[in-house]
Amino acid sequence: MFFFLIFAVLCTSSVAAPAMVPNSYSVAVGGGSGTSFATEGMGRITAIRVWEIPNAYITGIQLRYEHIWSARVGRVYHKAHELILFDNEAVVQVSGKFHPSNYIYQVIFVTSRGRSLVVGQPTQTSFNMYANHADSELRLLSGRFNGNGITSLAAHWGAIYMNQGNSSSTE
Repeated sequence: MFFFLIFAVLCTSSVAAPAMVPNSYSVAVGGGSGTSFATEGMGRITAIRVWEIPNAYITGIQLRYEHIWSARVGRVYHKAHELILFDNEAVVQVSGKFHPSNYIYQVIFVTSRGRSLVVGQPTQTSFNMYANHADSELRLLSGRFNGNGITSLAAHWGAIYMNQGNSSSTE
């Protein structure tokens, strides 16, 4: 009888233990002046827009979560460069170039299918951001922007778990 009691307690405690959620954060790069921002949305990132001043720096970024575009950060300058992700495709790497005292000069988004969106000038100091866990993907971007462009950028990574049906949720 005592054996069954111990067995039941062990089973219950293992079921009640919270699962480890593979979240990570890539430290911000850039000078960091201006207004802070963080993109937000529900579900997976399904598209990316980036604006730039040609031969200069990144002026704005916008992410689409499922079918809804997040608020744009920074400013619009000319036409946006856009990448629409395929079903079950995710952003797994963010790289680029930045100047330590002013702007993000280039940003490169790489997907789980090997596709990429490259915007900006390949000049200044390099950065490379990626998740610490294999089953994680880009969840949001944060950083700072001023009246001219993006001055700082950081990436936040997490796992997306698909529920029954077509909805997704983060844990």
